[in-house]
Amino acid sequence: MFGKGPELAWLAVFLGNPGPKYAGTRHNAGFLAAEAFERDHAGVRIARSRFRALTGRCELPGGVGVLLMKPQTYMNESGQAVGQAARFYKIPPERVIVVSDDINLPCGRLRIRQRGSAGGHNGLKSIIAHLGSEDFPRVRIGVGAPPHGGNEQIDWVLGVPKNQDWEDFSAACALAARAVEDYIVKGPQRAMDTYNKQ
Repeated sequence: MFGKGPELAWLAVFLGNPGPKYAGTRHNAGFLAAEAFERDHAGVRIARSRFRALTGRCELPGGVGVLLMKPQTYMNESGQAVGQAARFYKIPPERVIVVSDDINLPCGRLRIRQRGSAGGHNGLKSIIAHLGSEDFPRVRIGVGAPPHGGNEQIDWVLGVPKNQDWEDFSAACALAARAVEDYIVKGPQRAMDTYNKQ
């Protein structure tokens, strides 16, 4: 049953857009990380519809209960799902860890931060608005910038990487799933020391 297991102490949010149209796109880096998290944890499924999201739960080493979430509201309204769940379980912002794409990082790079601005990312903007705080950790997956910049940005993040970019992108998404667990279990500093230097 969903309600059994340890008390939920963390919320892990994997950002993306729902529906097959967006599968595998750069903007869905968080969803791909969620799939990797499921593969890494036998029996974990992020499939229960709740809080305008698909949710699941897991117990990490040390008996830490985590609610896993893939918002189904589309990216720019992700904060609705996050805010509802955080309030329901009384999870403070510093225990809401968010996985998203980042065009300001080279394709395949990861960057963990404990807090910060939205950096132009609409999903993070929405979460900041609904949590009322920027003080939540995030795992950012680099997707690189569009080659010509400017107005190409939307098409770029909604595009699917090709060839070596796809290899680097998908490997980074898998690594991000492990980064989420390490941040929660081993703490921020060890996680940042490990993944920010990749």
